[in-house]
Amino acid sequence: MNRHTTIALATLALGAWAGCFDAGKEGQPPKITTVVQDWRDEVVYQVLIDRFANGDANNDFNVKPLAAAAYHGGDYQGLIDRLDYLADLGVTALWISPVVKNVEEDAGVGGYHGYWAQDFTEVNPHFGDMPKLRELVGKAHDRNMKVILDIVTNHVGQLFYYDINRNGEADEQVMGSGTSSPITRTTEWDPDFDERGVQSFTSLGPSGRAPINWVWQPEINRVPPWPAEFANPDWYNRMGRVTVWGREKQACYDAGRITAAERDSGTGWAGLPACHEYVRMQEVLGDFPGGLKDIRTELPEVRQALISAYAYWVQQAGFDGFRIDTIKHVEDDFWRTFCPAIRQQAAAMGKHNFLMFGEAFDGDDKLIGGYTRDDMLDSVFYFSQKFVIDDVFKNGAPTRRLEDLWKARIPGQGEGQTLNYGTNPQSGGVTDAAGTPLPPWRLTVNFLDNHDLPRYLYQNLDRPGLHSALALLLTMDGIPCLYYGTEQDFAGGNDPANREDLWASGFATDGDTFAWIRQLSGLRRQLAPLRRGDMKVVWSSTNTGTAQDAGILAFERTIPASGGSAADTVLVVLNTSATNTAETSAGLSGGGDMITSFAAGTKLVNLLNEQDPTDDVTVGTDGAVRLRLQPRTAKVFVVR
Repeated sequence: MNRHTTIALATLALGAWAGCFDAGKEGQPPKITTVVQDWRDEVVYQVLIDRFANGDANNDFNVKPLAAAAYHGGDYQGLIDRLDYLADLGVTALWISPVVKNVEEDAGVGGYHGYWAQDFTEVNPHFGDMPKLRELVGKAHDRNMKVILDIVTNHVGQLFYYDINRNGEADEQVMGSGTSSPITRTTEWDPDFDERGVQSFTSLGPSGRAPINWVWQPEINRVPPWPAEFANPDWYNRMGRVTVWGREKQACYDAGRITAAERDSGTGWAGLPACHEYVRMQEVLGDFPGGLKDIRTELPEVRQALISAYAYWVQQAGFDGFRIDTIKHVEDDFWRTFCPAIRQQAAAMGKHNFLMFGEAFDGDDKLIGGYTRDDMLDSVFYFSQKFVIDDVFKNGAPTRRLEDLWKARIPGQGEGQTLNYGTNPQSGGVTDAAGTPLPPWRLTVNFLDNHDLPRYLYQNLDRPGLHSALALLLTMDGIPCLYYGTEQDFAGGNDPANREDLWASGFATDGDTFAWIRQLSGLRRQLAPLRRGDMKVVWSSTNTGTAQDAGILAFERTIPASGGSAADTVLVVLNTSATNTAETSAGLSGGGDMITSFAAGTKLVNLLNEQDPTDDVTVGTDGAVRLRLQPRTAKVFVVR
């Protein structure tokens, strides 16, 4: 069965999903319309529904507000009630956590985050019902605010165990004598990866591939998945959990993929082809640690079911895009089937410009960008940039690190450059306001905080540093994404500490960080080049410490001249250093001023509300500009 056949079958199958809801109880789906002109105009706000606002006490069951990893009570009504707060901040698009019904809890941890799917057809009752979800999307649309749904195609929750000893119970076993054989511990909920498939054994020895047993614990909604076809054991890879992370070379050696000499060499695991292949095999076929069971997405019938499931949610609630979880854990060809099918079905409903961006939690820029090739995703969460931003803004790394990273994404940045991101628009993918298709390299989703990493302010309440980084986030090319609570200076560590209750802040709008984001998002609305302009770096430095230009990063955003109109250019200059007052001179070329595209004599004025002697600038010969910035400051210059 080829990709086009799968798309066609999924289109036919979508109608069958209408029976999964009782129309009399849930009401009718909304009229589907397109509300996006250009995704680059948007300021996205990521929100965990359970932690944003509690607007309806009627769905507060199994709520444990003092337990960081339990449900706390946030819901759709809470979001509806606080849309004014978000609009004041400058948010134009909501990315909401998954809405499907989840396993209620596992080992005392709640499924509040939404990534433990049990039923692809039902709304998680903790957050409200389908009419309330539609109301949220509708009221957001009334404000021209878009809504992106977080989805998962890689796995379901921990709904079965591997019956390794074939006794019909979920056990933990200790095997081995400790003398002739090592002592090992195996849990049937989450056994280690085995490329043969998880194997069964008893005290008498091996006994073939382990069967799986579905669990029936309705009190925590740990029951077989729905729709019923997802309860087919053959729809899962059943190889056990990924075990390579943090020990890649040793794991490859243990699996017989590399020699001891290769293991002990200075070569990284990614530079050893056999090791790289083994690590990627585990990442694609293994269960996600914690017992999340890996779906066998290479099967055509599985692909069809997932396409139908998520197209159904667009039909039911009118979502404008998908953020897709764990994309690097699914084989590439799945995306070449799933993405075109979703685009086709969304368009058939009347939803054009449907954005799909994926999460590959990895600093490998080439790996991340690879998911934006032909027929795949429109965009990705720009993790490689996140890690470089942290290094530059927090650790004082040279700003040239950012320019070098961008050279692997932005065409035309240097001789013989290798581009990691798709340069061709996706067929049927997103467009600009004029309907011109946009290539993925222009659509990266940029971020500082998210739900999988410690917050930017964790361990160091450096608000000026945060503000400086936010200035970059909201002025660079691509789509800026804020994580809820950043505007309130939240500083939590790793999950679940980084998933604080926003209502603890009182939804204050008078704090410095809230005001700073509001100002930056306002400038982004005001100045089209900050949203849609080409980006060119005009100064970066390899220097650090107290060197004259250490910390300086400057770039232009330009909408080229067309139709008789002149080019429109904005100059952004940042000093990323925490301590160094830096100047745009004395670079690697041996000195000299920064050369911009502005004509000599042009008057430039800074629009950011930071009074400084460089707020007014006159451009010199050949576009030369010399600027001196205080630590942790940013300037946005326009022609006066």
